[in-house]
Amino acid sequence: MTEATFPQCRIDSERLMNPETTEKLLNRIVSVPGVRRMVLNGQRLPVTIPYGPARGQANPHPMRKTIHVGEQEIPLQVHVGTVLLEIENRDVIPALKAAVEPVFTEFSFRIKEGKFMKTEPSLVDYCKYGPNADKEMLGLADPSSKSKPIILQGLR
Repeated sequence: MTEATFPQCRIDSERLMNPETTEKLLNRIVSVPGVRRMVLNGQRLPVTIPYGPARGQANPHPMRKTIHVGEQEIPLQVHVGTVLLEIENRDVIPALKAAVEPVFTEFSFRIKEGKFMKTEPSLVDYCKYGPNADKEMLGLADPSSKSKPIILQGLR
């Protein structure tokens, strides 16, 4: 169990974002001091088609690209529609909103405050990371994913 409860917020966009918009958004979010954890939610973009008559063939989806966030390259595995954030304190929310607003010129968005990520380990976290798991990784495990979470180093 984590010692402190950090505020969480969710950025909901009106539409699913293309890779260029996602890249702009993430670069803006990383530039805001006080963001602890981030999860991108959306439709999964598999490399190969998982079922149906074309099962096993390459999936040439135009939204599966590699984006640059800060100094890192990140392969997009989802068509992003929602971004979940855990922040240091509530004072970060106005700065976050000011940083994110210029990205959404074509369509609207909302920033909601609430509890959106797990704060205690679950069975999936135990199976994925073991009994001595890093508390920062709670709730970030996808049981069907074979890849590990990507860790971005923001401004400190």
